[in-house]
Amino acid sequence: MSYSVGQVAGFAGITVRTLHHYDDIGLLAPSERNRAGHRRYSDADLDRLQQILFYRELGFPLEEVAALLDDQATGKADPRAHLRRQHDLLTARIERLRKMAAAVEHAMEAHHMGIDLTPEEKFEVFGDFDPDQYEDEVRERWGGTDAYRQSRQRTASYTKDDWKRVTEEFDALHLRMADLMAAGVPADAEEAMDTAEEHRRFITRAYYDCGHEMHTGLGEMYVADPRFTRTYEDIRPGLAVYLRDAIVANAARHGG
Repeated sequence: MSYSVGQVAGFAGITVRTLHHYDDIGLLAPSERNRAGHRRYSDADLDRLQQILFYRELGFPLEEVAALLDDQATGKADPRAHLRRQHDLLTARIERLRKMAAAVEHAMEAHHMGIDLTPEEKFEVFGDFDPDQYEDEVRERWGGTDAYRQSRQRTASYTKDDWKRVTEEFDALHLRMADLMAAGVPADAEEAMDTAEEHRRFITRAYYDCGHEMHTGLGEMYVADPRFTRTYEDIRPGLAVYLRDAIVANAARHGG
């Protein structure tokens, strides 16, 4: 069985011009030619081509590929050693690709969150909280909303210093609310509602347009979702409910 140049090019996913070049430099000379002088490739030729493409995929120059295959063909290289070498090369390539894929995935996640920070910088800014942890859930629940799009647009250019400033400001608001609760100030008192209003305006300024109705929904989530509740309870027990009540009272004050 022999094959034409076009057939071999189709099998291998390369061009006829490439096969002509391999023939011209002596890397892959077809075993036969028909009466018209056209190249015909045998199964052995296809085996050699497979080896050539393997080494080319790994980045070997054509001259080195030729030397490797010629050593094997002339018996200078042990066939088993040749296979072990191929296996080692593939294993190394797979590991490099795995690391590249992990790096790309990390960059994609950082981009989704609008956070272009190294792991060390994320720890410095957010502490033990991983802002990427709930990205899939966030995208599933709110990915089609204007708020999600606005948040990604506004945070896309944030630097480490921007994130530190935003985080510190938000933390300060939560601590001020916790101090009001500890002082016995009712959640519907003017001072608590004013702090809730600052909380809403902060979200609007830093992330997305947050009206009073949306803010009320966030307040309810702070209580309903144990992950949010735990965040506020770690600041001061009872803060999640107190913050929610202040937000609700503030929304009612503004007719929301």
